[in-house]
Amino acid sequence: MSTNTKAMHDLIISFDRLRIQDVGKVGGKNASLGEMYQQLNPLGIHIPNGFAVTAEAYRLFLFENGLEDFILDCLRELDRAHFSNLREVSQTIKERILLGKIPESLELEIRSAYRSLCLEAGRELDVAVRSSATAEDLPGASFAGQHDSFLNIRGEKALLDKVRFCFASLYNARAIKYRHDKGFDKHEIALSVGVQAMVRADLASSGVIFTIEPETGFENAVLITGCWGLGENIVQGAVIPDEFLVFKPSLEKGKSAILSKKAGSKTKTMVYSESGGVINLDTDPAKQRELVLKDEEIETLGKWAVAIEKHYQMPMDIEWAKDGMDDQLYIVQARPETVHAEKDPFLLKEFTLVESGQLLTSGYAIGNGITSGKVKILHSPAESHLLEEGEILLTEITNPDWDPIMKKAAAIITAKGGRTSHAAIVAREVGALAIVGAENALEILKTGDVVTIDNASGKMGKVYSGKLNWKETLHDFRGMKLPKTKPMFILADPEKAFDLSFFPNQGVGLMRMEFVINKSIRIHPMALVHFDHLENQDDKYLIESLCQDYDDKKEYFVDKLSQAVATIAAAFYPKDVILRMSDFKSNEYANLIGGRQFEEKEENPMLGFRGASRYYHERYREGFGLECAAVKRVRDEMGLENLKVMIPFCRTPEEGKKVLDLMASLGLKKEENGLEIYVMAEIPSNVIQAEEFAELFDGFSIGSNDLTQLTLGVDRDSEVLGELFDENNASVKWMITEVIRVAKARGKKIGLCGQAPSDRPEFAKFLIAQGIDSISFNADALLKGIENMVEAEKK
Repeated sequence: MSTNTKAMHDLIISFDRLRIQDVGKVGGKNASLGEMYQQLNPLGIHIPNGFAVTAEAYRLFLFENGLEDFILDCLRELDRAHFSNLREVSQTIKERILLGKIPESLELEIRSAYRSLCLEAGRELDVAVRSSATAEDLPGASFAGQHDSFLNIRGEKALLDKVRFCFASLYNARAIKYRHDKGFDKHEIALSVGVQAMVRADLASSGVIFTIEPETGFENAVLITGCWGLGENIVQGAVIPDEFLVFKPSLEKGKSAILSKKAGSKTKTMVYSESGGVINLDTDPAKQRELVLKDEEIETLGKWAVAIEKHYQMPMDIEWAKDGMDDQLYIVQARPETVHAEKDPFLLKEFTLVESGQLLTSGYAIGNGITSGKVKILHSPAESHLLEEGEILLTEITNPDWDPIMKKAAAIITAKGGRTSHAAIVAREVGALAIVGAENALEILKTGDVVTIDNASGKMGKVYSGKLNWKETLHDFRGMKLPKTKPMFILADPEKAFDLSFFPNQGVGLMRMEFVINKSIRIHPMALVHFDHLENQDDKYLIESLCQDYDDKKEYFVDKLSQAVATIAAAFYPKDVILRMSDFKSNEYANLIGGRQFEEKEENPMLGFRGASRYYHERYREGFGLECAAVKRVRDEMGLENLKVMIPFCRTPEEGKKVLDLMASLGLKKEENGLEIYVMAEIPSNVIQAEEFAELFDGFSIGSNDLTQLTLGVDRDSEVLGELFDENNASVKWMITEVIRVAKARGKKIGLCGQAPSDRPEFAKFLIAQGIDSISFNADALLKGIENMVEAEKK
């Protein structure tokens, strides 16, 4: 593209001449495209070529059409207290701009630049025409969707027309209000227009990437979302996209890095219209279930995202597209992530629902918190005057025209959209709670319903009937002292892992596998191994439905379990995460889908076929094999070697040896690839024969509940005997003292998992006096537990 004339420099700048410092000339969006085109293309990151119509060109347009004073006069008339005439002022300015004529010098340069781009492509090119304001993409202000963009624009006349529309969009009502809210209305803002070769994502897929996990700000994960067709459907929140979570340290090691994959409904596909522009079509039901990216493509985008983040030295919000003609991936935009950049990493507000209610609907949680209010259903921004302060806005999707009223709502619920949609980005930026992709919300909720929004209990936000009570706690970790003894988590739910990783901790001392099997997998592993021999037809039908995306039903179990375990291991990486292998009792296993055929009724399941005894027994050995396959995948294929495993309810050293031999035959050999295997100390025999157990295992974890129960002969679930159940009992404390003594003498690690050290300061003092290495707490007890540990270490 020629750049010989002064006019070319002033009015048009090609991407190969732009750098990030040119924000004042071409806005953040275009400066970033030029930066990437020059600096990242050589690294193998594909950036489509293009050029920018500069802010100087915009000013020339205003000057030659006599618009500068006219716009200032109109803005002086704006009601800045209530914005009652916002739409009228916006409309007046935009209509006048659209009547303006593009100066001949500028028109010639745009035509010439477009022809050069077409010459490079070898055809008349379809281009994306995007607005880029000179204040865009600064930390704290995303300008998400404030100005207009146009896709599939072909030909010089159509391009010139859309440039004028972009100029006018600087005065969209939503953009005027946004600049006021952000304090930009006192500064001169100009508009540049980016013209970029289109990626034919209408024939393939596209989406959005965040280089940090957007809800928590967890820095080691990349979130990729995708849909079929053009990515505007994701940005606009018109579809629920696929989601892929990628772990950065695994990428750097060259290991398999995908933590999780989740198919969205993707009900719409945006494609080219024959007459120019785009149209939205219904997605074929079969394609709705199909993921838009292959594993290698997910990891390629993850690597590109990390490279872009490293180049800019800040978290980034990136748009990607796959071309259906050349089958290549491209990056089409990148801007700074604007929410977590301004957060204080030492302050954390914790919300806890303290009563239960009827669950009405759920969707992706945006923002951490709980609120309640009356539902107000609105169908378009034109109805925004109907929303009262503190009501909960419910609508199908939001577009940027909703922005001026989003702060007014206590929360926002949308029936469509994903975590990278416009509604999600703006809700984060204004600090509003939102639930997006609550697909049945408009059928279930009605205007006037009083509901409670819970966005504090995981990735999925929940809408409950009525006004429920909750508590709020502000934690300030600045300067918080940690004990020498390791405080660790007892954890089960992967959805809470990233949030909890910000608490002061030394890892996870107990991850309960049963939660994942119960909540995410739901099927008895032996029912998957022996699916063809299942007798219950209803169970078979349900299993077919759950496993429909898997050719091998056993892979369903391994895949789901490995994703959940990997998420927790990644959240706390490189700290230890100790996974307890399954410890369901036979009656609990029987309640899984297909479970009754494989479980016998026991009179006392607590002392029956559980823990280590199951693993090598023919009735469960193949199921244990699936558990081991998931662990091996997380450690060996994904490189999460901070994952350790623990064997529960191991009654004798002989039984321990059988389990270790079986695990070795399944590819989990102790010490190989740094694998450590612990044993629970929860049966008196574990203490009495601690020397023998220490010969076999790398360490112990004291399960104080079972050890107390079996030492005192007290059913821990008995209300009648509740007063007798006491970890402070002299016999229980002797057991704990003895197993710690043996572990320390043999150089083995030993910790305790239980509530007592947080409830009772004297119990924490006792454990620390015995020299225990770690104490693990449930999340709600961790901070109190740390306080007790610090106090105990003083004396």
